[in-house]
Amino acid sequence: MTPQGTQYALFESAEVMPVKQQLHAATVVNVRRFSDYVVYVDESGDHSLERIDPDYPVFVLALCVFHKRHYAEKIIPAVEKLKFNYFGHDSVVLHEHEIRKQKGDFAFLSHKPTREEFIGRLSSIMDASNFILMSCVVDKARLNRHEGAGSNPYHIALGICLEVLREFLAEKTQDHLQTHVLVECRGKKEDAELELEFRRICDGENPGNRQLPFNVIFADKKTNLTGLQLADLVARPVGLNYIRPEQANQAFELLKNKFFCAGGRDRAGQGYQNVGLKIYPPQKAKSPDEPTEAVAPTGNPQST
Repeated sequence: MTPQGTQYALFESAEVMPVKQQLHAATVVNVRRFSDYVVYVDESGDHSLERIDPDYPVFVLALCVFHKRHYAEKIIPAVEKLKFNYFGHDSVVLHEHEIRKQKGDFAFLSHKPTREEFIGRLSSIMDASNFILMSCVVDKARLNRHEGAGSNPYHIALGICLEVLREFLAEKTQDHLQTHVLVECRGKKEDAELELEFRRICDGENPGNRQLPFNVIFADKKTNLTGLQLADLVARPVGLNYIRPEQANQAFELLKNKFFCAGGRDRAGQGYQNVGLKIYPPQKAKSPDEPTEAVAPTGNPQST
């Protein structure tokens, strides 16, 4: 039974639409609250500056932005089918580290032909999934020299990525609607600190001193959210591309076309540096082809 004061619309609205009474009971006006997009966040590397791993001296934050209808109708079913085919059930959580190390539920991937087939099918799902990727790579060694050991790479990357998210939603004329940002629980203390920083940024501590209508949601890995699992798969390849840009990185090559970029989706895979992919501290250009500062994307509708 539909609750009084609520109108259930077609899924194109991607939400239950609240209504309010005006003039008399027969007149109702739909008022949208939520945007058409949902955001899943994951990180790669730790945010400590006290001990920096020389093999992975970066912290990477990745935001995967999904159109809710595409996510619900295409992406979730594709991932569920993959799990049923390989595990017989869908309670398995896709985790990049365990897949790469062939641990736990993914021990069967030690068989090379099976591993190649599984990775190929998983890559096909990623390739066919229309999501927009926003990421920030924090070079911890350079950050330590520039801003000191008191800096928090996670908070820095979060502020940068939320500003990119705002730009994307403004392009879609949905920056006035509430958008939910889901992050994986890390611990009571860490989650409280992150929520405080998130609220601070959204309350106006950002480049435009704007109020940002983002709402952070903390989710345990056991909730088995498809979006969080896909976000987990993208963060490390982004970091490895920064550390070893000359090394073959098939995962990053696939992700190039996902980045929020300048020039619209016709330029997908090209104009993403300093737009959808941010490096902090900013690097000086090493050649005429490398921009030194972020270029705000204009007139570049990103289709999802």
